[in-house]
Amino acid sequence: MNAMSTLPQLTDNDFVLFGLPERQALGRAQLDERRRMLQAEVHPDRFAAAGPAAQRVAMQWAVRVNEAHARLKDPLKRAAYLCELRGAPVQAESNTSMPAAFLARQMAWREALEEAADAVAVAALDDEVARDERAGLARLEHLLDEAGDAAAAAAEVRALMFVARFREDIARRLEAMDAH
Repeated sequence: MNAMSTLPQLTDNDFVLFGLPERQALGRAQLDERRRMLQAEVHPDRFAAAGPAAQRVAMQWAVRVNEAHARLKDPLKRAAYLCELRGAPVQAESNTSMPAAFLARQMAWREALEEAADAVAVAALDDEVARDERAGLARLEHLLDEAGDAAAAAAEVRALMFVARFREDIARRLEAMDAH
């Protein structure tokens, strides 16, 4: 598979694979373009004449490129990945401690969702939570790209995971309201 000899190693991290700097701030257009280029290089159809072994390797590459793209295109997954690369894994399953102020805000949001009488109230809550989410993503970018504080970024990722799940709850509530 001579065409693949110019590629990084399958075991390289996602940023190296895509030829991008290890930063939270990442242009989606550049990421998507790099994915298209990599997929064109490794598509199994390009290696049909090279035999089954070459096609299997091409398939491994195609899967690896898709997995890396999925991780890098999502800001929260990308941040968690960067934290891990920098020695501060998020450990969302085992570390669920949150600051009291964050927990109080979560409880207030949950109560507001329960008490929301109509779709307008639920949408207003979603707008508020979305603003908080955007602010958290901006904090993540600062912590990872400027402050170099992966441990604090990991805590922010854990908090944003809660926010993302709550936004899913809001979306389900809106869907249920639309169905009636």
